[in-house]
Amino acid sequence: MPLVDMNTLVGIAQKNDVLLPAFNTTNLEMTLAIMDALERAGMPGIIQIAPTNVKLSDYEYISTIAHIAERDYTVPMALHLDHGKTLDDVRRAVNAGFTSVMIDGAALPFEENIRFSRQAVDFCHVNGVPVEAELGAIRGKEDDHVSEADCKTDPDQVAEFVERTGCDLLAVSIGNVHGLEDEPKIDLDHLAKIAAVTPCPLVLHGGSGIPYETIYAMKRYKMVKINIASDLRRAFIGAVGKAYDANPGEANLAKVLLSARAAVTEVAYTTTLAINGMADVKVAA
Repeated sequence: MPLVDMNTLVGIAQKNDVLLPAFNTTNLEMTLAIMDALERAGMPGIIQIAPTNVKLSDYEYISTIAHIAERDYTVPMALHLDHGKTLDDVRRAVNAGFTSVMIDGAALPFEENIRFSRQAVDFCHVNGVPVEAELGAIRGKEDDHVSEADCKTDPDQVAEFVERTGCDLLAVSIGNVHGLEDEPKIDLDHLAKIAAVTPCPLVLHGGSGIPYETIYAMKRYKMVKINIASDLRRAFIGAVGKAYDANPGEANLAKVLLSARAAVTEVAYTTTLAINGMADVKVAA
């Protein structure tokens, strides 16, 4: 099935009353593992990559992998740029065939964030690509970037921000954190205040480490997209490490990478079901 744009995918999710898992990839094996998991679950979802990981995979390479592989899958999926920090990031992703992008100006003052995000929206909408913007800084480690900022999204700014930027989705800060080094302290009451005023669907970053039942509860507050990165990376690295421990002399790289792909698939599959309240599972470390 051809990759779809984010607005189409959100419409499918809302029609079926499900949350969209957005899994971060880095390479061929992780991309295919994510697609395998979504197909196995029979659920729509998102493959995404941040500019920090594009250093390895490049926009065109990761897009080509996803667009070639799409013919082997039947569930709807989108290819999304996560945490685009510059307009060049956004342009390169769109030109490479991404079907959705995020522009991240959360570290900027309110007015600057609006201007910056609006520039991305104007470019993307002309090209038929939806945009996720962010309001409120999220603490934690995002790849090689560490942020000590912890500024919850101000509900009083939400409606104005969405209206003036024209963004299609809004990433919010409600006590969530990037990475696994810090503990999230999710404030559902704060999310409810945001949901009461937002004119667009919401996005949760830092989904790894948050109890599944807490994520599932967010659905009633206009949450639609749940970002998961660290859990999959830990599964991939762990599988490679186990392969080495089992046989330090192993020279069959394909065998090792296939085991890593399978490990990522299992985590992505169980996570997809669990955030939607379909299974009471605990993903193994």
